[in-house]
Amino acid sequence: MAIRPSLLALPLIALVASAAPAAVSPEQKALEARFDAGISSADQMEWLKRMSSAPIHVGAPHNKANAEASVALFKSWGWDARLETFSVLYPTPISTTVELIAPDRITLGGQEPAVEGDASSQKLADALPPYVAYQGDGDVTGDVVYVNFGMPADYDHLKRLGIDVKGKIVIARYGAGWRGLKPLLAQMHGAIGCIIYSDPAQDGYAIGDTYPKGGARPAQGVQRGSVMDMPIYPGDPLTPGIGSTEGAKRLSRETAPTILKIPVLPMGYGDAEQILSRLGGPAATGAMRGALPFTYHFGGDGGVQLRLAVKSDWKQREIHDVVATLKGSTLPDEWILRGNHHDGWVFGAGDPLSGNVAMLSEAKALGALVKAGWRPKRTIVYTSWDGEEPALLGSTEWAETHAAELQKKAVVYINTDGNGRGFLGAQGSHSWQHLVNRVAEEVIDPETGATVADRLRANIRASAADGTGRSDPVALAAAEKGEDLPIGALGSGSDYTVFIQHLGIPSINIGYGGEDESAGIYHSAYDSFDHFTRFDDPGLLYGAALSKTAGRLVLRAAEADTPPVRFGDFATTVGRYLAEVQALVTEQRGKDGTRAALLANGGYRLASDPLKPLAAPEAQAATPHVELAALANAVDRLKAAATAYDSAYARHGAALPAAARARLNAKLRDIDQTLLIAQGLPGRPWFRNSVYAPGRLTGYGAKTLPGVREAIEDRRFDDANSYARLTAEALTRYAQRLEEARALLPTG
Repeated sequence: MAIRPSLLALPLIALVASAAPAAVSPEQKALEARFDAGISSADQMEWLKRMSSAPIHVGAPHNKANAEASVALFKSWGWDARLETFSVLYPTPISTTVELIAPDRITLGGQEPAVEGDASSQKLADALPPYVAYQGDGDVTGDVVYVNFGMPADYDHLKRLGIDVKGKIVIARYGAGWRGLKPLLAQMHGAIGCIIYSDPAQDGYAIGDTYPKGGARPAQGVQRGSVMDMPIYPGDPLTPGIGSTEGAKRLSRETAPTILKIPVLPMGYGDAEQILSRLGGPAATGAMRGALPFTYHFGGDGGVQLRLAVKSDWKQREIHDVVATLKGSTLPDEWILRGNHHDGWVFGAGDPLSGNVAMLSEAKALGALVKAGWRPKRTIVYTSWDGEEPALLGSTEWAETHAAELQKKAVVYINTDGNGRGFLGAQGSHSWQHLVNRVAEEVIDPETGATVADRLRANIRASAADGTGRSDPVALAAAEKGEDLPIGALGSGSDYTVFIQHLGIPSINIGYGGEDESAGIYHSAYDSFDHFTRFDDPGLLYGAALSKTAGRLVLRAAEADTPPVRFGDFATTVGRYLAEVQALVTEQRGKDGTRAALLANGGYRLASDPLKPLAAPEAQAATPHVELAALANAVDRLKAAATAYDSAYARHGAALPAAARARLNAKLRDIDQTLLIAQGLPGRPWFRNSVYAPGRLTGYGAKTLPGVREAIEDRRFDDANSYARLTAEALTRYAQRLEEARALLPTG
């Protein structure tokens, strides 16, 4: 899936003056220098070329061969490595049909054509055609309605125009929200089918030269993907909450709530143009039109009819996770987890193999350290997941299978996915934010010679000065002062999801990007070795930088006497999230009042163009005051507890006797699990983290304090009050654990 992490991701956190952990020891720096010496871009190039030489979708022979080859590599480097196999429901297309019926008869769709100069694109015989996984099979014919991005606001606008999608086929462009929401919302509004296409405004010639001249998406490039309703739960749709092992109790396909009911197909803008250019009805103007060279219309007037048909082979298929272990010398029952996935939609050179080969490079360097006599204090577990693309299958089924052991032993999960040229980005559990910044201060950007932290600070300052990018005053102030930069919150979109959202294991997601052109071939047949080494990371220089960054995170987490966390960063972050929720209530109440007044005095009628009338929106009940006092009190207690612990540990942590340190580590090891709400979030109990979650209607994007925030946005005010209390209880549990940890440290 490879949603690129960003250090600029919102929401941003305030910086805190908590005392920093002790400086990195000379011994640790020497260890990391030896580790760096084992990192090789040449190795990564060789692995990438071999691993991306044939299709690597779930069930593809080359995908399994890559997993088996990875196990052999791990073993050759001294790791205890194995394949762990699960059986999951995974549909592949038997046939796909998109046919314009009226006003003209045109057959659309089909496999992407070869591109001159790209050797991989000549070898598509074993590739699956463009499709989306977990749509609902069917054969439907109907009128076509253009729904812009297909998000809730778009359907609100269509309703005000008097356009109903019930019984029709919708066409939505990629962007503004996760892919799977577009057909889900279409289905909820009564549509019988959905086309999702790449518009050149977001993904094509409006962005840059198209492939092969440049890296942007060509007219026939198609973004594949999954449309499973993963904001309910990821993983095998038939085994929610349990591993898909032999003998597991399974739902039927018909009763699995995450599988859609209507047929869905993706297409490139070359085919979409044939449909959109023929639509009539009201014009789509302003932000609701894309970059194709004609006036966009919404359709729905019967002038354009389309046939859409999908037939799939719904089989149980094996997926193969690679699991490799270096046993810890003194703390073997504390695990540092590291992962990337190895499956893709076609060749997958950028997504995910660029990250996977960087991880292999780390494993080789760690193996060399072991062969030279070093052993990690904590156990290090490296994982290469299968089935990430369709539904986070490999990581979810593995973690659900081993949930009890993981919740007893896992210290942190460190994730990567596709990588590219540019700036370091990070999202994660905010108690680990300072460690990410410390590592960024020491890794060298391969093209400028500056540290990746200094390069990122310069980018933030230049963007603010030139007005060329989003600027946040907190991030800008940090960049100008040389202080810690904020990391983003984790939603979903990669393999960290089950760890942080379901099991309460702190997680970090990192990667480089922003100067590559991988978005132009995302999930298409052109995500190839040729494209990647021309436009995304020539020579895999940033692959080596990723290895050095992730490797340092692993080494410092594995070697620290006490995990290198700073709780003040987390507490201040949660305080900011609370302020955002409080502002949301105030803003929503204000809008409610304005809307009610406009409805009462006919203001919407006066504001509408009489020749192009737009109906007034429906009346809504006013937003009440939400009971946030208990949550505010819990945040205050959390801030006080975090400040007290951080200060005490900074003074006394380095000199703790072994027995006292063992008690402290035991107290802190599973502290993030106190943030879990036992019954989960409203309507989706699999997601249990009270602070971080993917939004129900954002897909990958994070919602923070999600039980409260989304209930307010959705006008479920009883839920808002209930989850304000439940979230306060979770934060209080966390604060109490910190207070207990502080009591284990000397006073004074």
